[in-house]
Amino acid sequence: MPFVKVYIHFVWCTKKRKKLLITPEIRKTVWKHIKANAKEKGIHIDQINGYEEHCHALISLNTDQTIRKIMQLIKGESSFWINQQKLIKGKFEWQDEYYAVSVSESVLGRVRAYIKRQEEHHRKKSFEEEYEEFMERFGLQRFSDEEEVPPTEVGGN
Repeated sequence: MPFVKVYIHFVWCTKKRKKLLITPEIRKTVWKHIKANAKEKGIHIDQINGYEEHCHALISLNTDQTIRKIMQLIKGESSFWINQQKLIKGKFEWQDEYYAVSVSESVLGRVRAYIKRQEEHHRKKSFEEEYEEFMERFGLQRFSDEEEVPPTEVGGN
């Protein structure tokens, strides 16, 4: 049996980054549900938290899990559940895009603390500011829902 310990820090947003998770109570309910549902699916969420328009999760991958499948399971089920429970007015959706970066054992404590302090953190810094820093720090490329890659750039001629 293989022994694997791979941590990924995930960040994902509400559709169009709308501030839909507006109260601490709604957020706590959503995070608690996501964690419980993930556990049922064999996904280990070490830490989860977020703010009005986004979620952070520190997840330990199993040998048969992929980043894409984990996000699909977590986001799909939780948006369905949020709508079913009528936690917000109108339809709730997560944005398609997400960010995922690996986390070294040496910084796990700092990442856990950072995720845990999201409420406090966002009293001082907007998600937009955090987003810009995250993109720059990890050298991530921006993708837009409307942006299309010309056919010549995809396997081009």
